[in-house]
Amino acid sequence: MSGVLGTQAYLRYFDHPVSTRQGAITCAMPAGSLVGALASSFIADKFSRKVAIQVSGLIWIVGSILQAASQHVSQLIVGRIVSGFAIGIASSVVPIYQSEIAPKEIRGRMISLQQWAITWGILIQYFIQYGSSFVGGGPQNLSQDTAAFRIPWGLQIIPAVILVIGLFFFPKSPRWLGAQDRWEEAIQVLADLHGHGDMNHPKVLAEYQEIEEALSFEREHAVSSLKVYYIVYIMQGAGIRDQLLTASIQYIINVALTVPAILFLDKWGRRPSLLYGSLGMMVCLLVNGTLQGRYGQANTPATKNFQNSEATWVIHGQPKVSRAVVAFSYLFVATFAVTWGPTSWTYPAEIFPSKVRAKAVSLATASNWGWNCVLAFAVPPLLWYINWKMYLIFAAFNLAAFAHMYVAAPETKGKTLEEMDEVFDSGRPAWRPALKGSRLDQLEKDIEAGHLKVNAPTRR
Repeated sequence: MSGVLGTQAYLRYFDHPVSTRQGAITCAMPAGSLVGALASSFIADKFSRKVAIQVSGLIWIVGSILQAASQHVSQLIVGRIVSGFAIGIASSVVPIYQSEIAPKEIRGRMISLQQWAITWGILIQYFIQYGSSFVGGGPQNLSQDTAAFRIPWGLQIIPAVILVIGLFFFPKSPRWLGAQDRWEEAIQVLADLHGHGDMNHPKVLAEYQEIEEALSFEREHAVSSLKVYYIVYIMQGAGIRDQLLTASIQYIINVALTVPAILFLDKWGRRPSLLYGSLGMMVCLLVNGTLQGRYGQANTPATKNFQNSEATWVIHGQPKVSRAVVAFSYLFVATFAVTWGPTSWTYPAEIFPSKVRAKAVSLATASNWGWNCVLAFAVPPLLWYINWKMYLIFAAFNLAAFAHMYVAAPETKGKTLEEMDEVFDSGRPAWRPALKGSRLDQLEKDIEAGHLKVNAPTRR
């Protein structure tokens, strides 16, 4: 969305939306995502994780068509709600699917790839929007053609088509198959994933045994993105001339700095990422808010120009301060990309039991999109009315996140999905180091040594 906010085609065609009007347009997508996330568990549990992701792709295509063909604000909002519904399903189910097919040793890395794919998608789409902004005489041309925003919105259809078709060549989750009592298919998938097709491989049999025991136990005990959205506005307030180009750097940072998390999340763990990430982002927000509060001023007719006309608070005649605001905005994005970006998808997807995993992750993802919706709607009026004080509010939220994670988020790296109940029910405080090793490793050794006999299910 941010790539079209500064174009005259968008501003003219939709009657210069600002404050709550622009907030409503932007928050329509996370609002749809909230509903999609809540609905995702029913699709994923009934039809499989794989089919749920394909359904999300088809819905995304419909939403993209509605956006690209928008004739007025209401149609644009409807299109963004439909697309958001697709995002809600996909963002809930993809981490579950990844966690259920990945080996425990690289599970964090595999789920982090989702965040990396998201950052690549944001980056590519932003530069498509940036390139399209030069259609019809450029973003400052008052008579710019609407193709400047219709082209990027229409091109969104292409990755959805690739996703829907590509998933036909992927397996169903072995844990979902086991939950449907389709054990022959489940162990074949496990063999293909972890045993080079050998159903009698010790690792395959050990994982099959652990999954079967966990599912049996559950049945027996059963009781019946602030800176991404509005970076252009931040650059306007900082007095940056070319906001679209300067804003693009944050998307490159987001892509590049997600790579260390992919490579090392399974080594340094989930807990350090959550704790240090909260503190780092809090510091960046405090510095940004302090700089803008100390050196900024109300945007009066004397300071208002063509570049900052939508801002109510600006830093004027202070180039060093403006560069510092931009630098700490970039540092905020970098901190998020290395820490909370990938970990916020990984952690919820791995901590819940199989019976409620899809429902629990859908609630976690719905919470994420719910707050995204609040932010998308609230940030324009907050920037409009309280300006730099908004950063202090968000800094306080990060401090609260740090405190919560310190007392409630134990380390999960190196554990299988079936061991998570032990991690959380052990009685060990979250801040104490977790016990090393995994039960799966010992099972594999016992099977390999002949101390434990596990028979693979045979096809009837």
